[in-house]
Amino acid sequence: MDHQKPKVLIQLDPDAQASVFDSVVAVDSGIDHLLRHQAVDPSQVKDLVYGAIFTRGPQDLRNTAIFVGGSDVPAGEALLRQVTETFFGPMRVSVLMDSNGANTTAAAAVLAAETHIQLSRVNSLVLAGTGPVGMRVARLLARQQAVVRVGSRSQARAESVCAELNERIDGASVMPCVVGTNEEVRNALDGVELLVSAGTTGVELVNENAWQGATQLKVAIDLNAVPPLGIAGVEVADKSVERRGVHCYGAIGIGGKKMKIHKAAVRKLFEANDQVLDAEEIYALGREVG
Repeated sequence: MDHQKPKVLIQLDPDAQASVFDSVVAVDSGIDHLLRHQAVDPSQVKDLVYGAIFTRGPQDLRNTAIFVGGSDVPAGEALLRQVTETFFGPMRVSVLMDSNGANTTAAAAVLAAETHIQLSRVNSLVLAGTGPVGMRVARLLARQQAVVRVGSRSQARAESVCAELNERIDGASVMPCVVGTNEEVRNALDGVELLVSAGTTGVELVNENAWQGATQLKVAIDLNAVPPLGIAGVEVADKSVERRGVHCYGAIGIGGKKMKIHKAAVRKLFEANDQVLDAEEIYALGREVG
């Protein structure tokens, strides 16, 4: 009698200590065994992947998967590239990349927005749009054919992100926007229907008067959970709370959806052995999660 192999998740983390958060979510997602590797750099990935793909027959590889996490998103992206480059033919396992929660958070934010507005051609502003979460929010919005303003204090960084997204996504309309002062933020909000603030913790990016004076604004989403919040006047637990006609979300209000998506993504890894779950795949899965 054949027995299904236990589900093994291999956690690759570039940080000095493997993320406890990622580990707990993995366990809560119903895996059988979690193998945690910390301080991983790309030169070590090949042997770790070989250990995953050569210990089980091809028919059992769907019961092994890799999760790339940690706090450093660029380091996580480098690990993901090395993982996928090591696979060959049928010798592969499914892999999920969610360093710093960037993919699941961005997916949850965009999915929250689209419950209120049609994203195609919507005018949107992503503050801290050159950061790891902001870049993914802008990327997902652009794929839905939204008109995206990438807000940054640095013109050069904003231009670089916009050039990459416009080249990468057919039909994308992504433009840089400098938002270093309150006046620049107010100007950037002109005509905007969707505002997403994805800045670092404890930094206010837009004051209350600025966004409440944006007459066309319909949805405001703040992904910063540490006071002072990124959007003044939006509460951290807001979940579609209407403030002056604007549907507002705080980080905790988005967090429930983000956690559902994260757990669903881990479970999905074990449906087949050839999946690579990055921002777009995680966003599509989030639509199914509901």
